[in-house]
Amino acid sequence: MSDTLFTRIIRREIPADIVYEDDLCLAFKDINPQAPVHLLIIPKTPIATINDIQEDQRELAGHLLWAAGQIARDLGIDEEGYRTVMNCNEHGGQTVFHIHLHLLGGKPLGWPPYTDVAKSG
Repeated sequence: MSDTLFTRIIRREIPADIVYEDDLCLAFKDINPQAPVHLLIIPKTPIATINDIQEDQRELAGHLLWAAGQIARDLGIDEEGYRTVMNCNEHGGQTVFHIHLHLLGGKPLGWPPYTDVAKSG
């Protein structure tokens, strides 16, 4: 996998507002927030898409969700609620090809989250 914006953030070559870090992942504020709390949680191991998660990386993928829960508690948004989203490939809205879990909260979040979906018919 080639260098991405996220691998450069992990190596501290690009600044980011980091709010959480452990041995397996890093969480930082999204530069284009869609909610009062909008963080990206990334594994330190580069994995391009959800499709590329290997069997021996299942625990790492689950760790991202565990970290989201810890961060939500730390930020005080766990009780009112929050959303986690992971996009996959172009049609799924993925723009950086290093898996990342969006953590959004701090306000009521409607559904569906996107209004630009084409209508059939």
